[in-house]
Amino acid sequence: MTQTHQRVALDAVLAQTTQRHGGAPGVVAMATDRDDNFYEGAVGTRELGRDRPMTTDSVFAIFSTTKALTGTCVMQLIEEGRIRLDEPAGNYVPEIDRLQVLDGFDASGQPRTRPPKRPITVNDLMLHTSGLCYEFFSADDLRYRTAKGIPTVVACNFDAIRTVLLHEPGAAWTYGVNIDWLGRIVEQQRGQRLGAVMAERIFGPLGMKDIGFGLTETMRSRRVTIHDRAADGRLTPLPDLVLPDPPPMDMGGHGLYATVGEYMKFIRMILNQGAGPYGRVLRPETVDAMSRDGLSAMGLSAGGWTTSIPSLSNSGEFFPGTPKGWAYTFMTNREPTPSGRPAHSLMWAGLANCYYWIDRASGIGGYWATQILPFQDAAAYPGFVEFESAIYHHR
Repeated sequence: MTQTHQRVALDAVLAQTTQRHGGAPGVVAMATDRDDNFYEGAVGTRELGRDRPMTTDSVFAIFSTTKALTGTCVMQLIEEGRIRLDEPAGNYVPEIDRLQVLDGFDASGQPRTRPPKRPITVNDLMLHTSGLCYEFFSADDLRYRTAKGIPTVVACNFDAIRTVLLHEPGAAWTYGVNIDWLGRIVEQQRGQRLGAVMAERIFGPLGMKDIGFGLTETMRSRRVTIHDRAADGRLTPLPDLVLPDPPPMDMGGHGLYATVGEYMKFIRMILNQGAGPYGRVLRPETVDAMSRDGLSAMGLSAGGWTTSIPSLSNSGEFFPGTPKGWAYTFMTNREPTPSGRPAHSLMWAGLANCYYWIDRASGIGGYWATQILPFQDAAAYPGFVEFESAIYHHR
């Protein structure tokens, strides 16, 4: 299949995603091999009802696709021997040892809690096995936060991650605020804000500029508006829905803004075993370690999610029926996906319907960006699957 055929096929996926009835307002999608992007596309608008065309340098709130960059900062500390995966996280952030396991609620709605049987380790945080969750994926976490007056995670402050454990550390995979705690460990070790650490140790070696926990003026002028999809399918732009800027805390789990092109540089670094154009970010053996499924040895799996705040996320799962694990800090598919991704590839996503994958075996990866809530949107997510499928089909 020629590059021209591939380009036509991928352009068609973006066009269909935005032009079909109820489609996404706009999409930016890119795909790369180990050397460079071989596809870049931008279709639609940055905000419905306004003449603001989507461009390849549009800026997105990338939400949980932030996590892999924080995981990289943690792995750099492990390379240097400054922290260990098997150590209690409380050695570095003592506040985490105050977290309790939820034991239900009393008749008045107040939570009953008890201390965990063992400390939360750095490994628990990397694998999402600590027991911590997000309030929009757990009715119990939401109820606990409400009873205790704990702010939402999008408040981007330390109080927002001092919530409750839904189970004993190591007992299950539960996706939540773990990586925000890891960001605190990075800050404690480096003596800098997480954004400053990333700028020095990731963005610099990779030549990433349009990325950060706050928005520069030029980034702000290119920011894509988040849209809300109502239950009837109608989309409404929410131009005032932005993360606190500057944030009280650099949230390692969800706080970055970036262009898709900048994230592609990070994907290429993983494809190139830790090497960047201006310096090495990770050792090759560290990238191998980051890419291994850490749950299988524990007899655990990663899976789907059930929403507790339908305006933020639909309930769902990626490729139901395909067994999945978790690496440092990516989901990994234990078998090939229906889209053509080989087993043991890496992927993750961001709340406003951003999705990426990294296929180290084939040496390709891609990122698909929209700005719609709730998560796993009926137009944006199928578009991502079609985009990835078209890349594998037309290779």
